[in-house]
Amino acid sequence: MNTNTLSWPAMLWAASERAAGGLDRLQPAALLLARLYVANVFFSAGLTKLADWDTTLALFTDEYRVPLLSPTLAAWFGTGGELLLPVLLVLGLAGRFAAAGLFVLNAVAVASLADIAPAALQQHVFWGSLLVGLLLWGAGAWSLDRLVAPRLRARIRAGATTIRAA
Repeated sequence: MNTNTLSWPAMLWAASERAAGGLDRLQPAALLLARLYVANVFFSAGLTKLADWDTTLALFTDEYRVPLLSPTLAAWFGTGGELLLPVLLVLGLAGRFAAAGLFVLNAVAVASLADIAPAALQQHVFWGSLLVGLLLWGAGAWSLDRLVAPRLRARIRAGATTIRAA
């Protein structure tokens, strides 16, 4: 009897490990694509709001019911978030922070609409799912976070109390 022969469960496990290794190599590209896609959606929405500010204010006054904020303040915060956070996401700088902020904007958008079409809700769920992935795995290998993190960790380990640009 040959003891070097793998059982079928062991062969199946080995094959799945090889496949997982191949899929792991795709993770940086997948995270970058998710960042670019979501950033485009939110940045475009922010530009649309800026292009017609009077309509934006009217929508925040009449349609969007953002709790705890005046319509004008909600419009400023929402538009500012839609313009700033996608830039951070594209750069992969403070990627988890940007994803969390956009997730909150997305959730508030869904909650503030009294009546949302099923197709629109499905889009928001999709965007939210991509943002949760970015929250869980970060911006990925192709990001400024990946370049900056080792330097910040070294400063923290060295006992630096402040972080300065070099």
